[in-house]
Amino acid sequence: MLHICTMTFLFITIFLLVSYSILILYYRISWLGINNFVPKKEWIKNDLPFVSVIIAARNEEDNIGACIESVMLQTYPSLKFELIIINDHSTDNTVSVIRSFNQENIRLLHLEDYTGDKLLNSYKKKSIEMALQYAKGELIITTDADCVVPVKWLETMAAFYIEKDPVFIAAPVTFLALSQNDSISLKVLKIFQSLDFMTLQGITGASVSKEFHNMCNGANLAYPKEIFYRVNGFEGIDEIASGDDMLLMHKIGKAFPGKMGFLKSKECIVQTQPASTVSSFLNQRIRWASKAGHYTDKKITGVLVLVYAFNVWMLILGIASFFSLQAFYIFLVALFIKVIAELSFLFPVARFFGQRNLLWYFIPSQPFHILYTVMAGWLGIFGSYRWKGRKVK
Repeated sequence: MLHICTMTFLFITIFLLVSYSILILYYRISWLGINNFVPKKEWIKNDLPFVSVIIAARNEEDNIGACIESVMLQTYPSLKFELIIINDHSTDNTVSVIRSFNQENIRLLHLEDYTGDKLLNSYKKKSIEMALQYAKGELIITTDADCVVPVKWLETMAAFYIEKDPVFIAAPVTFLALSQNDSISLKVLKIFQSLDFMTLQGITGASVSKEFHNMCNGANLAYPKEIFYRVNGFEGIDEIASGDDMLLMHKIGKAFPGKMGFLKSKECIVQTQPASTVSSFLNQRIRWASKAGHYTDKKITGVLVLVYAFNVWMLILGIASFFSLQAFYIFLVALFIKVIAELSFLFPVARFFGQRNLLWYFIPSQPFHILYTVMAGWLGIFGSYRWKGRKVK
């Protein structure tokens, strides 16, 4: 009986481990196959598209100033872009900070003027819808209020749009560097988040470039305004709390197959703030996981099921290791192969983001990453979370 149990454990482990390793190897090959985008020198001679940058902000008084300043420092001609900020019922000094910038190409809107006192499940989608009604841009670019963008961000986005003619652009995002004033516990949390987020960004680039499945992050994406309305915007996904980025991307990808683009350029890396507490980090990841059940792309659903099943099984093996020496050996071998496969993928991704130093913390973070993946995935489907002071189901 014990022999049969051990063989069953071994068989399940081998099946999931081989499947997972093949997936990670595919991502590595795909990432390495993406060319770094360098705009052609002659693109600047073409008629520049007018760009509308959209930011939804709620209680971001500590971050919105740096975000606006970085957008206003763009190399892109100021007469060729506008910044539309939607105030989502802020109760702090967010509006005052925004109004301290008096550039003509900054426009402040208030979501309450659009929705009144109506309770919503996705305030961000409504904010973007509102902004699009006023946007003059041919190309819509979104980022978040806690982000800082590089000076050639718009220039690079516009060049990619002109040269590649995509209907949707996913672009890279990373976390801001550690601060010397951070406590030890906060540094540990930020390092853990950075490793996790860098992995997701690498998968985003690899999957979108090969049209394997679609992924993106709302902190750095773009699409033509016309395309948004041709797919009826957020219609059909407007009651889902999250998904102003990926669910919209899936709608556009389904309507225009083969027209997605991943912009791999260091000139286009947007930096964002990591969560400052374990609670806010878990709420963020649960929010991301909550939209998984709404994906219509069977490929990404299959990938998510595989990754989740593998992590659940690794957790089961880890627990079983306390009771069985055979399970302990199986767990160690599986963990070793998992780490080697993931590091082989992460090394070139970390090199692109300039974060190879973080890889030293990759192995110690493994047990926590497995546990958090299982928790976030479960709660994303069956639980609720708090975001921006609101409880969301």
